Amino acid sequence: MKTEKLVIPQNLIDRNPGLGKWNIIHAYRGSYAHNTRLNPTDKFFIDDIDTMGVCVPSKDYYLGLRTFHSSGTQEIKEEAWDIVIYEAKKAISLLAGGNPNILSLLWMNEDKYINVTSAGQLLLDNRELFSSKKIHKAFVGYGYGQLHKMTNQNFEGYMGDKRRQLFQSLGFDAKNASHSIRIFRMGIEMMETGKLIVERPDAEELKAIKRGEWSLEKIREETDRLKRRADEVYETSKLPYDVDYEKINQLAMNIIELAWKEQLQYI
Repeated sequence: MKTEKLVIPQNLIDRNPGLGKWNIIHAYRGSYAHNTRLNPTDKFFIDDIDTMGVCVPSKDYYLGLRTFHSSGTQEIKEEAWDIVIYEAKKAISLLAGGNPNILSLLWMNEDKYINVTSAGQLLLDNRELFSSKKIHKAFVGYGYGQLHKMTNQNFEGYMGDKRRQLFQSLGFDAKNASHSIRIFRMGIEMMETGKLIVERPDAEELKAIKRGEWSLEKIREETDRLKRRADEVYETSKLPYDVDYEKINQLAMNIIELAWKEQLQYI
């Protein structure tokens, strides 16, 4: 399914400036970004429409007492839409820490971006600043986190009931299993190349895992193997051990200032 057929409802944009006048970058995430979305007719189909964005609120949010939602993060869940918007400082802090989810935002295929302003492009142009060995801990931790969720029933959202039924049928959550293996592989690739491969070359295999075609034993064996590989790659990776916080700090200031200039068109 082509992403251009999925249009965010205008009423969502109108009600949320983080999607509208404050937004600097917005893209599809999850199965659309990774090309692992199953056909809606598939009995294992349980995907929301996931997107992620970054916004720069007006100056009073930085110079005054206003705050952008809960700790700089806004979650919008409406029908099939599952949208996460980060305030720019929060987003850049997460990027500097190697957060797997938001790092993907910088490495999407061009057709997966819904909106990119000049300030958003500045962030994309400097994505290499966030490539460091710190991603090892972040990606491994996230991968094991998904593995833990795989055997714990905690299903919410648009497809919660169906996902629970599939869990009861298989004895584990195949979607979490697919996430775990994908994230381990992406971390290994990034440590090897410095680049994050978001649209997956192993998409068909990951879809098979989502359909429950791998046993729980095989999933655990593969994640254990990938953890060992991640540790090996960490030792040989040419990435720096840490990011350059001074450069990232300057980038954050430049992005926010540029975004404020762009916002003048809405006044």
